[in-house]
Amino acid sequence: MADNKEMVAMLLAGGQGSRLYVLTSERAKPAVPFGGKYRIIDFTLSNCANSGIDTVGVLTQYRPLELNTYIGNGQPWDFDRMSGGVHVLPPYHTGSTGTWYKGTANAIYQNINFIQQYNPEYVLVLSGDHVYKMDYDRMLTYHKEKNADATIAVMNVPIHEASSYGIMNVNDDMSIYEFEEKPANPRSNKASMGVYIFNWDKLRAYLEQDEENTESANDFGKNIIPNMLNNGERMFAYGFDGYWKDVGTIDNLWEANMDLLNPTIPLNLSDPLWRIYSRHGATTPHYIGEQASIKNSMITEGCEVNGNLNYSVLFSNVEVREGANLDFAVVMKNVQIGKNATVKYAIVADDAIIEDGAIIGAAPEEYDGDWGIAVVGQGAIVRAGQVVMPKEMIAPKEVK
Repeated sequence: MADNKEMVAMLLAGGQGSRLYVLTSERAKPAVPFGGKYRIIDFTLSNCANSGIDTVGVLTQYRPLELNTYIGNGQPWDFDRMSGGVHVLPPYHTGSTGTWYKGTANAIYQNINFIQQYNPEYVLVLSGDHVYKMDYDRMLTYHKEKNADATIAVMNVPIHEASSYGIMNVNDDMSIYEFEEKPANPRSNKASMGVYIFNWDKLRAYLEQDEENTESANDFGKNIIPNMLNNGERMFAYGFDGYWKDVGTIDNLWEANMDLLNPTIPLNLSDPLWRIYSRHGATTPHYIGEQASIKNSMITEGCEVNGNLNYSVLFSNVEVREGANLDFAVVMKNVQIGKNATVKYAIVADDAIIEDGAIIGAAPEEYDGDWGIAVVGQGAIVRAGQVVMPKEMIAPKEVK
């Protein structure tokens, strides 16, 4: 019998991440590299660790191998422990029955036995594809003070963007009286962050009821939350005013990396009081050549830079050769960038090779067509002198 836990976290990390296109054709979205030495999932796992939550279930499904290997025994986040810790929870068969996770609610339903072994009072449901720093313990305190059955973290978004989110309409005391999923004409700008705290006994009852409904989408936003509201459960919004970004699109992933270079953006990875932990291999110090020019960039260990960097993020073991120019670029680990190559407003995935004189992307003001971030997939090769246009995507292992 496992030790009782006040709160267990369940982290939804099975998404395909189709809007990241070539960056997730080989791995799950939460495993996508971010910020020089992290994976997207590091933020949620670190938030749990820093909030004093020591029991986390990670629900995986789509291409889980890289994510499972990365999480391992949870040591970087202090989850390698006898009681609790981190547990990877894929879908499984029991006898003649079993299915893939059909929706976010079904994913939790399939792991009721995992949760129940800890006999928690509360369950924290999280997403593994958001970049933010948040104290879940403060949210739990708020949940208790409100005597809530469910508490949903929200943040204020510009009203013209509210139709892209699940919107909570609330009373003066922050109690929720209506939930609208991506409304065409939103009446509030309080957007759900996909962070929920439930009383476990209440949530379990709704999950079991939802599973019996063959018409249900088995989804928190479409089914569980509306059902709880319709039944008059005590549901409250918890306001969050820090940095938060859904990095589920190419543009958002690139923007979030660029945000790390902007001193006015409140996402400080150097904060000793709220560290973001990661599994990062030991490598040599980076080297900056005599002819290199570097402006407002982030360079990780093992890099060798002999070219020019401006507003760029380099992951580990990137080689930038003489005469190469990188502007507003995100370059993942083990990438080689040849002499006189140009990489602008682009994401280059790990193990790619950009040969001499190749051109990747362009600045918006330099291009008259349908502009967007250029992307080079894992292990792809862009031959000498070739051009990858803005918004063009090179598939993993493709040779252009």
